[in-house]
Amino acid sequence: MANRWTNRLTMQDVTPEAAFLNRRQILAGMGMAGGAMALGAPAMAQEEGALKPNSFEEISSYCNYYEFGTGKGDPSANAHRLTTEPWSVTIDGMVDRPGDYALEDILSQMTIEGRLYRFRCVEAWSMVVPWNGFELADLLDLAGVQSGARYVAFETVYRPEEMPGLRRPVLDWPYVEGLRLDEALNPLTIMATGIYGKPLPNQNGAPLRLVVPWKYGFKSIKSVVRITLTDKQPPTAWNKAAPREYGFYSNVNPSVDHPRWSQATERTIGGGLFAKRKPTLMFNGYEEEVAALYDGMDLKAQF
Repeated sequence: MANRWTNRLTMQDVTPEAAFLNRRQILAGMGMAGGAMALGAPAMAQEEGALKPNSFEEISSYCNYYEFGTGKGDPSANAHRLTTEPWSVTIDGMVDRPGDYALEDILSQMTIEGRLYRFRCVEAWSMVVPWNGFELADLLDLAGVQSGARYVAFETVYRPEEMPGLRRPVLDWPYVEGLRLDEALNPLTIMATGIYGKPLPNQNGAPLRLVVPWKYGFKSIKSVVRITLTDKQPPTAWNKAAPREYGFYSNVNPSVDHPRWSQATERTIGGGLFAKRKPTLMFNGYEEEVAALYDGMDLKAQF
């Protein structure tokens, strides 16, 4: 059931590749580079005068992937240690066909699409990102979701011998995330395999990461090795670490501030350090596609 979503953005809206990869360097200069693990997330249309492209060396040396260290240069310095071939994903729990699925076998049965998405970071910055990937719904259909399943849990690879950041208890490793099943089945939800028409760099979550564009970026878990169908709400890494700051849903909502900063506006990466902040869009601009998922919920209390 691929190609179920029609994109309304155009390539005119894409954040320049250099600006996308270099956003952490910009934020560090603004004193905003702390917080959740939102690497590779974000979105919002560009204006004239976008940031001048940096060299590949510059843009690949400043990122956030705590399993490779908390310093902004650590992921690019250490992520080459991660072995991404071969790769498999364990799909288990409430499925008809549990097992270890080789990535090449998964990809042979998926339709890879280009998806041009807004992406919003919990740190209050945004951009537009062109992903390559397939709908998560198609992967779940491959495994056969059982009728009692209500949630989908995800887990990042855990390899202390390859990921030096795991030596520090920054989070309760391995990194875990979760969605409600109806969120996971929404056509907007994809498993990304590439960006800008290229394979995902290791420091961006290679070879397979979740992308949920109406949620804050830390929900888009990287380097996924396990997907579990369950009838209970699964724990999530940042919610376990700081429940007052990071909820299970983490939908983009301008009326619900982070305890330490406002979410009402956002800075568009690529617009320059002095660009005017823009109003944050409810559900990151995807209200028409996803608002019905939350009918009857108090979106201020259940963040």
